[in-house]
Amino acid sequence: MKTTRVRNEDVQHEWYIIDASDKSLGRVATVVAKYLMGKNKVAYSRDVDNGCGVIVTNISQIRFTGNKIDAKRYYSHSRYIGNLKETTLADLMEKKPEKVIFHAVKGMLPKNSLGRNMLKRLRVYTDNKHNQQAQCPQQISF
Repeated sequence: MKTTRVRNEDVQHEWYIIDASDKSLGRVATVVAKYLMGKNKVAYSRDVDNGCGVIVTNISQIRFTGNKIDAKRYYSHSRYIGNLKETTLADLMEKKPEKVIFHAVKGMLPKNSLGRNMLKRLRVYTDNKHNQQAQCPQQISF
């Protein structure tokens, strides 16, 4: 019996589309991270970028459970003294709702150059329209 090894040259990146309307943020983020890493494929290898491209639509209609909309905070720091900025989830959903799913998925990917390359194949849209028809995405339902 021979073990096959996935190589970067042999990888085919398919595209999938997820409708996030009336779904929980964490549930959507875990499915997106699984497809970006390639864990849905039989030939998964953690050191090869074997993942797929993912398009997330209707992010403005995503559902939050509990008190997260008021209590969850996002922090950013520019490495200058006294420059810690804080944003609530409600403010971020008003200004840039795409950042919410990017931040959730980024925390689930590997923390190296492989994870940064995986995140480049994530496309997020606030409504139902997207411009990736040329990739022929397949619908994911969960």
